[in-house]
Amino acid sequence: MSQSNPLAAAYDIGQSMWLDYIQKSLLDGELQTMIKEDKVMGLTSNPAIFEQAIANTSEYDSDIHAIVGKDPSVSSLELFNQLAIPDIQAAADAFAGTYEDTDGVDGMVSLEVTPDLAHDAAGTIAMGVELHQRVNRPNLMIKVPGTKAGVEAFEALTAKGINVNVTLLFSISRYREIAQAYIRGLEKRHADGHSVARIASVASFFVSRVDVSVDKALSDNGSDAASALKGRIAIANAKVAYGHFVNLFGSEQFGKLKAQGARPQRLLWASTGVKNPDYSDVLYVEELIGPDTVNTLPPKTMDAFKDHGVAESRLTRHLDQAHKDLSALADLGVPLNEITDQLEADGISSFVDAFDRLLSVLAEKRAAVAS
Repeated sequence: MSQSNPLAAAYDIGQSMWLDYIQKSLLDGELQTMIKEDKVMGLTSNPAIFEQAIANTSEYDSDIHAIVGKDPSVSSLELFNQLAIPDIQAAADAFAGTYEDTDGVDGMVSLEVTPDLAHDAAGTIAMGVELHQRVNRPNLMIKVPGTKAGVEAFEALTAKGINVNVTLLFSISRYREIAQAYIRGLEKRHADGHSVARIASVASFFVSRVDVSVDKALSDNGSDAASALKGRIAIANAKVAYGHFVNLFGSEQFGKLKAQGARPQRLLWASTGVKNPDYSDVLYVEELIGPDTVNTLPPKTMDAFKDHGVAESRLTRHLDQAHKDLSALADLGVPLNEITDQLEADGISSFVDAFDRLLSVLAEKRAAVAS
């Protein structure tokens, strides 16, 4: 296997590399080059990414001018939708060939429901359906948070045949809930007489943020045993989640759906940019490459992995050690479940803040247009 481009080599092992980034100028040709040369297989977006793109560039100013000029009373949310949806459509069109070549497995582009709906299942379902209809691309994924309300919304959207990316997953228990909700959604869809073929879904399991919080707790503990676990728990957490993925989607229950054309909901590794400068900048890429998975990479991490990463299948190695590491953490009295619950809450809060900043930027830019 050639390592001349580790991004492409990872795909040969069974992992799809997606880009965690979108901006209008990216869609003018750079994205198409990445698809062709680097085997980038999909794209994810979130409120923070759009906030950065719209706030920090002038690329959207003429569109804002045109939209507000046409409808001066347009709401800030609708203004955002009219900016974001064309970008998402263009990205989806760029990946149309990938989508067809992989028979609908890859080539997916994610657009998130607004973060204020994180605890509103009905609102999430309604917005998911609306965005699905407005984008009108078969390779769109609606992104919903993996909260308790999100589990309910995800199951309903799956039953409607809508591709969903469930995000902000930190705990193994919540991941299992999501995987089971996917299976229930497909079962309901099949029972209602609809096809379950070519429905794609991913469970976005966050990685680096776990180590940031756990490493702090380990530092506070101060023991040699605690120090030995630093930088290990996020990967152990992900590996154990993958073990559940293998079991759930290799089960007899899912086998019945698979016979009807259903596909497993792949695990997607998110938050894979390294936040601790003491760790390798490709740690969370190299250690989590394995079959039937996705890794969504911010541009800086993607560039680093392309430059000096090594693509080999490590995800399925040392699963016993991953379980031991999690047990050792519990023995030290570090409450991983409490940490992951807090990370979920913080993640939602972060996206709410980013979306609020985005709406403020849009208000400023539309005021500049009006003046």
